[in-house]
This record gives sequence, structure tokens and C-alpha cells, in this order.
Amino acid sequence: MQNTTLSRAHLEEQALVDPLVYAMASRDADVPRLVREALSDGRGQLAFHPVVTADNDNLVAFHEGLMRLSDEDGRLIPAAHFMPQVEDSDLGREIDCLSLELALQQLRTHPGLRLSVNLSARSIGDGEWRRTLDRGLMSGDNLGDRLIFEISETSAMMLHENVIRFMSEMQPKGVGFALDGFGAGLIAFRHLKSFFFDLVKIDKSFIRGIDNDPDNQVLAEALITVAHQFEMFAVADGVETAGEAAFLQGLGVDCLQGYHFGVPRLEL
Repeated sequence: MQNTTLSRAHLEEQALVDPLVYAMASRDADVPRLVREALSDGRGQLAFHPVVTADNDNLVAFHEGLMRLSDEDGRLIPAAHFMPQVEDSDLGREIDCLSLELALQQLRTHPGLRLSVNLSARSIGDGEWRRTLDRGLMSGDNLGDRLIFEISETSAMMLHENVIRFMSEMQPKGVGFALDGFGAGLIAFRHLKSFFFDLVKIDKSFIRGIDNDPDNQVLAEALITVAHQFEMFAVADGVETAGEAAFLQGLGVDCLQGYHFGVPRLEL
């Protein structure tokens, strides 16, 4: 009873600090139910995070579409709060399908939009997800030329033969591919030649405080060099300060993404 009382007191303290954290913590065991209800009620949407060019103009090169669900009270729930518990389940595949469908809708609505969405290896073999993609690509709106799939290093290596086959099928349709978290995962440089990545997103751990971190400076420069050697654009992810942005520009990175250039927004 004492432990229960202490846990309840801790949650009530959390509620005063961050209502969203409190709501998620108090219902942590029910996350799958929360996700299932949100999907069933159509409470999913994309938040758009800009990726900008690394020149002085910082023009938007494309947006990343980040999945958001909302609870029954309308509070937005970032993917980080629910994906770890459902990503390997059927609910994870449903989320991937919804994310793709929402992205295709936005591409149809905004002819000048270029948009990336996250793709896991499990989705490639999912029939409903593939049918959603094929319908979108056959719509006649040249959606493939403006669609980018972001694949993590872990996911790319998990089923690398399936991923490579899928990429070879999509390449003639104009679909682009980004390697997410470059440098922090399982992929070896020798495997880069086998894939069809158009760009890499350098992992945030190498970007944080780079203007004052000699180790990160050397590592990021090496990753940019590797990307360019394989004719891929290099995107620095997680840029939060003007100092980081300026230093990365000096290293020759192609694009920048992070809160320094804007937070994810529900409206374009």
C-alpha cells in the first residue's frame, strides 16, 4: 500500500510539471489501447519539420513528416511516446500505413511540396502498406519525384536484401531514399555501395555542440566526406544553435535540420 501511495504521489507531482508526461506515465501500460483507439477514431496527423539548404539563404529543401497521434482530450502525442511499445506489432504497421497515406494526401494537395516519411523494413513486406504506396504512385501527380523514404541504419541492415530490392523498384519511379542516423547504427561503409540512398542524415550525436567539440568535428567531417564520395547529399540533423549551423556550413554539409530552423508544425 505504501509503494502504491508513493507511486501515486510521484505521478501527481509529474502532473504539475508536465501534464503530457503525467498522462502517458499514468497510462503507460495501456499505450497499445491508446494507439488503437487513436487509429480507430482517425486521430492521427503529420507534423512537418523543415530541412533547409546550408547556404546563406537556408531555403526549404524538403519537410520531414513526423507522425503524431492525439488522445481523447485532443493532446498531441509525439511518436517517441508510443512507437517503442508498438513498432514491432500490427499497430506499428497500421501507423506506417497511416503515415504514408497522410503523406500522399499532402503531396497531392501541395504540388510544390517535397516530403519525407519514415520507413521500417517491416512495412516493405506489408500488403496494405504496399497497396497504399502503389495507388499513390499511380495517381498521375508525379508523387514519386517528391517522396522520400527515411530508413534507419538498423532497419536497413535488418532485411537488407528486401530493402535493396524495394529501392531498386522505386528508383525508376523517382522515389528518393535517406539513410537516417548515419554513423550511429549497424551499417558498414562497405554496404553503402549496395543501397540506393540519395542522402544521409548524420546522427544528432555528432552534431550536438560541434562548434566546441573537436571529436564531433572530426567525425562529422569524415561522415560528410563519405557521403559525398558515394554521391549522396549530407544532412546535419539536430542543429539547435547558430554556432553549430555556421560550423557545419564550413564543413561543406548540404542541408541542415533542427530546432534552430523551426520546430515541427501541423501546418505547412
